[in-house]
Amino acid sequence: MDRKSDCIGIYAEGRLRFDDDLPKEISKTWDFSSFLKGKDIEYAKFYCGGTALKDACPEHIKEDWNSICARMRAFLRSFDHSQICLNEHCFYDLVPQRFLMEYFDLKNEITESVFKTHLRPDNHDFLVSVAEVLSDVSFQRLNINKEALRSELVTARGRDTWKKIDKHPYVRYNLFGAKTGRLTTNRNSFPILNLDKKYRSVLKPNNDWFIELDFNAAELRTLLALCGSEQPANDIHEWNIKNLFDGTESREEAKKRVFSWLYNPASEDKLLNEVYDRDAVVEKYFNGAHVKTVFDRKIDVDKRRALNYIIQSTTSDLFLDRLVRIYSMLSDRPSSIAFFIHDSLVIDLADSDKSLLPQIIEEFSNTKLGKFKANVSAGRDFGDMKEIK
Repeated sequence: MDRKSDCIGIYAEGRLRFDDDLPKEISKTWDFSSFLKGKDIEYAKFYCGGTALKDACPEHIKEDWNSICARMRAFLRSFDHSQICLNEHCFYDLVPQRFLMEYFDLKNEITESVFKTHLRPDNHDFLVSVAEVLSDVSFQRLNINKEALRSELVTARGRDTWKKIDKHPYVRYNLFGAKTGRLTTNRNSFPILNLDKKYRSVLKPNNDWFIELDFNAAELRTLLALCGSEQPANDIHEWNIKNLFDGTESREEAKKRVFSWLYNPASEDKLLNEVYDRDAVVEKYFNGAHVKTVFDRKIDVDKRRALNYIIQSTTSDLFLDRLVRIYSMLSDRPSSIAFFIHDSLVIDLADSDKSLLPQIIEEFSNTKLGKFKANVSAGRDFGDMKEIK
């Protein structure tokens, strides 16, 4: 009923429970909640690929579902108008139990329908592990220094950013926001994925440092790995210049040449195709109707976009896999995952954990497809990050 770990409300077998004593016979529910962490539970939302309840709803109860959802929206609007923060109050304490019973009875019926009509996805357990991280991050309040934005209030964009960060000091990711598995953010989230770089100084660590890790040329390295080739230890664009282009191109020219070729099936480049065999990768992971990646993610797609989906989805899951690993490393420590931007991970590092940094970098680099070169930066705020060699 509420995603917060200290607001536990359960509807099961036609009655409401308000404690963490999860009935032993319950093994299925609609979606992950923080208090279910570590439980052996199957999630209907994961079975249907993140489909919204309204779209998963069986036809014979759609009218009832639409009606009760309209009442739910009315409650939420009233909370917003009354400035009641649902991060600080349990949702089920604010609405009549009669309404809760009706709402969750219908939600259970939708959930049961999904389990009857959908197969268990092969990547279910991986998605659960990622959901656990996203849940914890969503309840970590960002340390926002709004004074860093004051000089920008003379612009419409600056004023709009001020309003957004003032209202939403938490990052809320959507696990199913993109077809390829790349994370997006929810509407009620801090706008971390599209925050203008000149506004990044508003974010300061709750501990002592921000540490940012990202893969060097992540998607190109993914393609190289899927081809079965060894990863270069240095910058991949410099490697291309030396080994493919005979030192005749600048880094920017080499980068432009690679990416203009990579996702355009009609583009031909004999030198690149000798090392990055696009056709072999498509043949291996695309069956004519869908791609299935090394992370068991299945995506319907046509042949023209197949390579794009294979690379983007695999790269995203490589990053999420490392995210889960580093989250586990930081459990029971003052340092934590602050947020992430696509394949860039930002850690809120305490001085007492600085000795752990080499191990964190090593774990981040050691992907399922081999060791990827990691870029590392550090700073006292997110707008002033310096590369660490």
